[in-house]
Amino acid sequence: MSNKAELIKEMLDMQAKFIKYEQSGEYKAENNYVGGEWTEYRARYQVLTNELRELASTEANFWK
Repeated sequence: MSNKAELIKEMLDMQAKFIKYEQSGEYKAENNYVGGEWTEYRARYQVLTNELRELASTEANFWK
């Protein structure tokens, strides 16, 4: 996936899912770091942010 719009859409979908979870009352911060779905979520979100940053930097010719 290399299209900026697709990356942003996936990130927004992930944010909506996390906000729903956080507001459900079941949120525990340790779930973000100790295995399970939310650890994978955090890792995937980091990959997406890195890809998006690289695309934007290349587009802006930041890494001349």
